[in-house]
Amino acid sequence: MSTAAPRPSVLFVCVHNAGRSQMGAAFLTRLGGDQVEVRSAGSAPADAVNPTVVKAMAEVGIDMSAETPKVLTTEAVRSSDVVITMGCGDACPVFPGKRYLDWQLDDPAGQGLDAVRPIRDAIEQRVRALVTELGISAAA
Repeated sequence: MSTAAPRPSVLFVCVHNAGRSQMGAAFLTRLGGDQVEVRSAGSAPADAVNPTVVKAMAEVGIDMSAETPKVLTTEAVRSSDVVITMGCGDACPVFPGKRYLDWQLDDPAGQGLDAVRPIRDAIEQRVRALVTELGISAAA
């Protein structure tokens, strides 16, 4: 029987799951590797990830071209240790014992690359802080 602590599970949520939550999940996946379970979802998912977000992430070496928005489910919230909302408001179900963080970030929808870069950078900084809080040794 393993004595290792279970991997923390983090769920990133925004309305369309096409920008902020996808960037958060991509950064945590890169930084946390197999030490963390990462999910993202939206309360009203878009048809595709924002192409400007895909370009902005490619600039920092993360390929999100194959990602697709996913619908937020009660089960996804229930099975996550940390739920990070990025503007989904009351659409997120709340369960006792979960840690909820609300990151107030501008929505990249309809924004150009110059406006998306600072959003991307702010998400990366917050994810790096989260990695430290979770006790995960971040990858380079």
